[in-house]
Amino acid sequence: MSRDQVEVENAELIEEFIATLSIDRSLSENTASAYLTDIQKLVSFMPTKKLALVNSKDINDFLFFLNDIGLNPRSVARIISGLKSFYKNLVITEIIEHNPLQTVLTPKLPKKLPEVLSHVEIENMMSHIDFSKISGERDKTIIMLMYGSGLRVSELTSLSISDLYLEDGFIKVLGKGDKERLVPVGAKTIKQIGYYMIHYRNHVANKNDKNKLILNQKGVPLSRITVFKVLKDLAAKAKINKNISPHTLRHSFATVLVEAGADLRAVQQMLGHESITTTEIYTHLDKSYLKSVIEQFHPRS
Repeated sequence: MSRDQVEVENAELIEEFIATLSIDRSLSENTASAYLTDIQKLVSFMPTKKLALVNSKDINDFLFFLNDIGLNPRSVARIISGLKSFYKNLVITEIIEHNPLQTVLTPKLPKKLPEVLSHVEIENMMSHIDFSKISGERDKTIIMLMYGSGLRVSELTSLSISDLYLEDGFIKVLGKGDKERLVPVGAKTIKQIGYYMIHYRNHVANKNDKNKLILNQKGVPLSRITVFKVLKDLAAKAKINKNISPHTLRHSFATVLVEAGADLRAVQQMLGHESITTTEIYTHLDKSYLKSVIEQFHPRS
């Protein structure tokens, strides 16, 4: 069966489910939309698989992925609830025999879940940047790159000028295992990088800068520790009582996209995650599509 045929069959199952719920439970439009969004997350995770053939292993892989990108437990619980209802309906209508979520074990979450910042908290932190200091534009650029593109701190500090393809709306990132990937950057971040170059980097750069993008005030590549301190300081000034680290911005990037309904494969590729299920899930995504995901779903695009 072709991918187009799978998509048609999946769409029909979802449509029938929503129609059934609307009749049986008199669901509001918002509730029906929430069910639809949650089921579509599973569809985007395994786009070549028929929903009627999904098994408990597929569900476990999906839940592990949601946890891995830092989606908050409440959202994961809501998604599980929606999927249980969907598959229960498939059992009742005799499309499948067993509900794949009936015996599925929810992945054990770490004792300390990764903190996630809301968009309001991110904006609050940036409002406390001291632009009277030369480092102000640098600190804003750090936040916008990490929150706007989901970079690891090591990826941020290793970015070179030659990695910027701003006219095309991308940066080239060297991730884990020296694997390169292209990550889209929004218009606001591109504009901020321009400000940073003019008002900070051009003033501090010297022969020791190693062509790196983010520099300290001595003109040498910024350390990971400094990034950590910058974020901690801004969080304290904004009175955000959370355990903030550079990875917090990466989790926040993923969370804001997933909760807004972005394609999970696109988020996975932008984060530089290895495929966590079968290779058929991790299909190549067109660069223009990745850009459209950022533009449509990220609040700082």
